[in-house]
Amino acid sequence: MYKILRNCLFLFPPEPVHGFSMGALRLLCSIGLTRKLVRKLFTPKTQAGYSLYNINFPNKVGLAAGFDKNAEYLRELECLGFGFVEIGTVTPLPQPGNDKPRVFRLIKDRALINRMGFNNKGVKIVAEKLKDWKAKYELKKARYDKPRMIIGGNIGKNKVTPNEEAWKDYEICFRELHPYVDYFVVNVSSPNTPGLRELQEKDSLRKILSHLQTINAAQTYPKPLLLKIAPDLTIEQTNDVIDLALEIKLDGLVATNTTISREGLNPDSETKSRETGGLSGKPLQQKVRQL
Repeated sequence: MYKILRNCLFLFPPEPVHGFSMGALRLLCSIGLTRKLVRKLFTPKTQAGYSLYNINFPNKVGLAAGFDKNAEYLRELECLGFGFVEIGTVTPLPQPGNDKPRVFRLIKDRALINRMGFNNKGVKIVAEKLKDWKAKYELKKARYDKPRMIIGGNIGKNKVTPNEEAWKDYEICFRELHPYVDYFVVNVSSPNTPGLRELQEKDSLRKILSHLQTINAAQTYPKPLLLKIAPDLTIEQTNDVIDLALEIKLDGLVATNTTISREGLNPDSETKSRETGGLSGKPLQQKVRQL
């Protein structure tokens, strides 16, 4: 059944069919009976919860940033059994992202190339959605004895913000989302915002992360702060990032973002592999493990 549905959906462009699929899932989950059926089908039979950063995760299966950029499908993703979902990347101001088409399937490589460009509705709207989600959970938690899906906040800068002012964008997003997310991921490693990866240099990173750590420490309940890195860093750059993470007591690293490398792709993917953007999927697996 899955293969038939997959083959049908793959007849259409990736970005529109993503919206269609999630719209269909939203419709299913809006009806009590079908919502219960979806939960029953996809929720792990035994919730093997675990604790990390003093956060109790229902299970170890999570969804990375980029899928639900605007926190629009949290109910649906919870029904699919995810233990945590990372929303974003969120920027201070709304932005449309790069021109379409901007997502390309490499079917034989089990991979995607995307150059979305941090398209999102802006931190104010996302924060309101998360506020509503949190309020609904507070109303339901007395009736349902089950672990809560954990929410991460992936934050970035607007395309028009110069790198020397980037720390201000990260601060805005951090302050707006702090009451509503369980942890933060700082994204300076997307290849789809011009100049963004330059912020991975040690001095630029120190300015952004030290500032966020200072703000975080002043909060009643500080949130874990992690850094998402690129898989294309040199050994020296990776060592610099690790040294800095230890120096400022960062909680962790997320390995990794998409890659600009096209090494080892199927020859049949040659045309699409020329598209600019970040490559994700199976070809990235070995590269990430080498970090």
